[in-house]
Amino acid sequence: MSTTLNDRGQSSPAVLSLSGKKVVVVGGKTGIGLGIARAAYAAGASVTVASRRITSVEERPDLVNYEQMILDVRDEGAVREAFDTIGSFDHLAVTAGPEFGSWGNFMDGDMRGVRSYLEGKFFGSWACARYAAPHLRQGGSITLLTGGLAVRPKIGFSAVLAAFSAVESLSGSLALELAPTRVNTIRPGFVDTELWKNFSAEEREALKEKVRNSFPARHAGTGDDIGHAALFLMTNPYVTGTVIEVSGGENLVPSVF
Repeated sequence: MSTTLNDRGQSSPAVLSLSGKKVVVVGGKTGIGLGIARAAYAAGASVTVASRRITSVEERPDLVNYEQMILDVRDEGAVREAFDTIGSFDHLAVTAGPEFGSWGNFMDGDMRGVRSYLEGKFFGSWACARYAAPHLRQGGSITLLTGGLAVRPKIGFSAVLAAFSAVESLSGSLALELAPTRVNTIRPGFVDTELWKNFSAEEREALKEKVRNSFPARHAGTGDDIGHAALFLMTNPYVTGTVIEVSGGENLVPSVF
């Protein structure tokens, strides 16, 4: 079993427990965010999931264990008000981002697409970290989210790459500026979530088959895989300013996309 040192410098078992802690997941009702919310709840935390609307538990029974609140990360005033309402808590994970189709190509006729993406991803992450930081308890953490495009450029995704790279740089800067609050980033690879909802069932299955055949992990990622990584970042007191790639080895092989 792995060990860590307690406050007296003595060796003690490393435990991935959030018992008695409060976790806020921005964008926590679907996909990766929901995977993080599930992991935090399973580890004993009380969990608040924030998104653009409240969903009834009749519509989504899987949300019954979480407190919900409305939050649009593009609205700075709303972000500040939301965290003032939440009050003291322990860990923040920001997974929210622009919806599929809002990505701006470099040579688009105007810059509305790229501005929308940066507003939703980079400035949204910035605002959440900024207004959450004063409310984080001792030993707290902030976890941001990017993606493989941060290190693997693709034609037509300049706005995404720029936003992801900016978020990862911000994470390192905040690890210094907000210390001892820990700030880290998770960089997922392909994860089978609602992000791909615009693809047909056949197209999604074909893509997952390519992933299973080519990625070293031999399976498509899930929200729970990312939740496992987030739980590690929330509970390990010696990890900060880091980017953890959870990609199944995607960047070791030729692109399947």
